[in-house]
Amino acid sequence: MKGKLDPERRKELVEKGKELKDRMPLIEQRMEQLEWQLQREGQKLPNATHPNVPLGEEAEAAELKVVGTRRDFGFEVRDHLQLGQLLDVIDFDAAAEVSGSKFYYLKRAAALLEMGLLNYALQTVAGRGFVPMTTPDLVRESVLEKCGFQPRADNTQVYSIRDSPLCLTGTAEVPLGGVYMDRIIPEEQLPIKMTAFGHCFRTEAGAAGAASKGLYRVHQFSKVEMFVICTPAQSEALLQELCELEEEIFTELGLHFKILDMPTGDLGAPAYRKLDIEAWMPGMGRWGEISSASNCTDYQSRRLNIRYRPRQQQGEDGADSSNGSQKGGKKAKKAKPPPTEFVHTLNATACAVPRLIVAILENFQQEDGSVIIPEILRPYMGGLDVIRPISQ
Repeated sequence: MKGKLDPERRKELVEKGKELKDRMPLIEQRMEQLEWQLQREGQKLPNATHPNVPLGEEAEAAELKVVGTRRDFGFEVRDHLQLGQLLDVIDFDAAAEVSGSKFYYLKRAAALLEMGLLNYALQTVAGRGFVPMTTPDLVRESVLEKCGFQPRADNTQVYSIRDSPLCLTGTAEVPLGGVYMDRIIPEEQLPIKMTAFGHCFRTEAGAAGAASKGLYRVHQFSKVEMFVICTPAQSEALLQELCELEEEIFTELGLHFKILDMPTGDLGAPAYRKLDIEAWMPGMGRWGEISSASNCTDYQSRRLNIRYRPRQQQGEDGADSSNGSQKGGKKAKKAKPPPTEFVHTLNATACAVPRLIVAILENFQQEDGSVIIPEILRPYMGGLDVIRPISQ
């Protein structure tokens, strides 16, 4: 018969097939290893950048807006370290004995100021449609990596737990990003806006000098974070919305600040575009970063595997292509659901407590060392309007 195999040839091919079948598990295992290695290497690549992002290092940041003016004090200003001692509201010495350098105790009115700032920020953000959440302070190392952080790098800012897959979070952005990990979200539910109070822990590797003194750069602090999940078409407008919300908060606090479009050299791996806000800190004699807002596009969502299902499109005859019917009573084939796409993620700081305390103490100090509490915070601080030196 035409095409009939010679028995010997057939036997040879059968044996070869068995050999290939026996080798398949090893080949599949090797493929899994290569895919894992490829994924690991791919995670090291940074995001693309927005066409308007300035090129260069931090000095090349583009100033987008300045809000308020510098106050003319008419007396020699103190920095927040001097004010903290005079008012007896910050204790670095006791914290150094208990925990080490770059830790602190807030006391009396400063402790109330922290709570006031947090509650004010949370209430403001929740009033704009953000869902308030509390989050874990410990997260898996794998989730940190998927959000764009490198917990095992030489210059890492992450505290890792020995003999454990867990790390302390440096920002609530990470646990908020993990909420929807490995999920598919209907487009109708987007954007999803969340906000969380969280403790932030950072090693601050390499930080030193006068620019890092006092409360400005510490190992642990409290922060209110905003996190958004949206479609690609929504993300640029939402970055502006986040920045405007930050601007509203800091304007209500009476701060003098500027908004910067940060250059490529200052962007973290996940950020497509980052807008920083710096407040004038007269005691330190310079601007200091108090907030940032970042559009990470699909950098984090690809790693966290967060997708959305686009809406079904309307058919040409006006009927929903998913309802299985057309005009005239003819039965139409049920359309396949549209393929899923990766969401975009954004994050922004509503309130980073220590630096806002620096800005408030230094900007609202009086000649006798007392500090006026911004009016917007007084209802959150039991009506307290002035922090006075302990001697008074």
